[in-house]
Amino acid sequence: MKRQIIDTIEEANKIIIHRHVRPDPDAYGSQIGLKELISFNFPQKKVLATGKHENTLDFLAHPDNVTDDDFRDALIIITDTANTERIDDERYKLGKAIIKIDHHPNDDAYGDLLWVDTNSSSTSEMICELFDEAKDYKGWKMNASIARLLFAGIVGDTGRFMFQSTTLQTMTYAGALLSYGFDRTELFNGMYEVDRNLLHLKGYVYENFSMVENGVGFVKLTTEILQKYNVDESEASLLVGSLADVRGMRCWVFFIEDTKEIRVRLRSKGPIINVIAKKYGGGGHPLASGASVKTWEEADQVIEDLKKL
Repeated sequence: MKRQIIDTIEEANKIIIHRHVRPDPDAYGSQIGLKELISFNFPQKKVLATGKHENTLDFLAHPDNVTDDDFRDALIIITDTANTERIDDERYKLGKAIIKIDHHPNDDAYGDLLWVDTNSSSTSEMICELFDEAKDYKGWKMNASIARLLFAGIVGDTGRFMFQSTTLQTMTYAGALLSYGFDRTELFNGMYEVDRNLLHLKGYVYENFSMVENGVGFVKLTTEILQKYNVDESEASLLVGSLADVRGMRCWVFFIEDTKEIRVRLRSKGPIINVIAKKYGGGGHPLASGASVKTWEEADQVIEDLKKL
């Protein structure tokens, strides 16, 4: 499958790469890292990355301005996106063929070519694997800019290599990427430095989270709370991992209210929680998932589901 994808990329003159809505470092790392990898090896090709920009990822990259005309006869590659509902930019349907590259459970097997590896720590790691194959098969090369993007994606989706998804292969690829000599300190500052108002909200989380029976934790961040601390929904989502160090916590959920819905951010130290995310129209990894609900009554039902789990 990797060689089929490589051959298809080499045959295409125009390529547009998508990823999921509300992107994280792995979404940008795999999408824009792949874009730069193709452009570096094939400067004559038109390669674009589409989707709404996430301001918290300013330090990492920016997507392109893609027109409707760009999609005509374009090869579409969609990275890090489990199902079609979460693809950012519905114009992917206008392309001539679709390649799916992803490490989430393959519940929605869309695309003409599918490469899904749930054992991979991140889709950025899969792009490293694709590069390894292309290097031996077709002589592809990489540079520091590409390596930086892929490294950021791996670090982001492994929680700085602390999650169980981190494997020997993950560390091998991470080490290989570091050999390209990008500024790791600058990258980590971009990924983990936060404004004081977000730290103040983190203090609120620590003071106000609840842990109930069976080690289930939760915190509710209403629009009023977010406004009080001058933090938006995307910034608040960066705090989801902050309850991981609580002794006795087995799984937890952040409820983050915005103008249209309540975002549900689920994390776990063992229990498989993506089944609950799927119940509420979301999905994700066994230990890190997301969904949305419309009311606080639904949010309370999510907590009850976690208790039962």
